[in-house]
Amino acid sequence: MKWKLLIIFGFLLLPSLADAQCAMCRAVLESEGSQAAAKGINDGILYLMVFPYLLMGGIAFFIYRALRGKKTPAS
Repeated sequence: MKWKLLIIFGFLLLPSLADAQCAMCRAVLESEGSQAAAKGINDGILYLMVFPYLLMGGIAFFIYRALRGKKTPAS
């Protein structure tokens, strides 16, 4: 169980290493001289991308917990 949790946590951290800009945003930001704006836009996109996954994961966890608690012992 610990390994599964560790693997899931590792996959949640993977998007922080990805480039999340669309092609149009990348072209505009690369034509600029400063790369600070591109880095900021990329970080913002990744930040906004995490919250839907956290929300769906939380909902799935509470559904799992609710269904697990309703199991009745076999007679």
